[in-house]
Amino acid sequence: MPHAHTIAAREEKAAHAEALGITEERISDLVEGFYERIRSDALLGPIFNEKITNWPPHLARMKDFWTSIAIESGRFHGNPMIKHLAIPDIERSHFNHWLALFDQALPEVMPNAAACQFLSERAARIADSLMTGISIHRDGLPKISQKKEINDVA
Repeated sequence: MPHAHTIAAREEKAAHAEALGITEERISDLVEGFYERIRSDALLGPIFNEKITNWPPHLARMKDFWTSIAIESGRFHGNPMIKHLAIPDIERSHFNHWLALFDQALPEVMPNAAACQFLSERAARIADSLMTGISIHRDGLPKISQKKEINDVA
């Protein structure tokens, strides 16, 4: 069972999203419209259409994902990183393009700029996290040069 502070934080986040007008119906509309864009997009369409052969279950899963992210529905269980690691040539430019399309779709279904910003910020964090994980998986941890202090010299 989650800690009381975790439960309270989730309830606060859900209340904030509700106050912004983010609802399950709007998230459903967002996912439908956004992935319609993706499927016909010159850059991302071929990638998604190769990996996803049955769109209705994927859309249902994305609705669960975004309701879990935005309003703490708790319905999504999975590991998005593994799915993205399976795309061998995915790069930061793909994520940036994905984010641009997402940001274009938001005002079409969300009630106000604050709701759009709320979801856009979360999408950007998710994209950054996925790209960071992919980079580490491909290239290993970044090397951090350690500067010697003058006092460290023996």
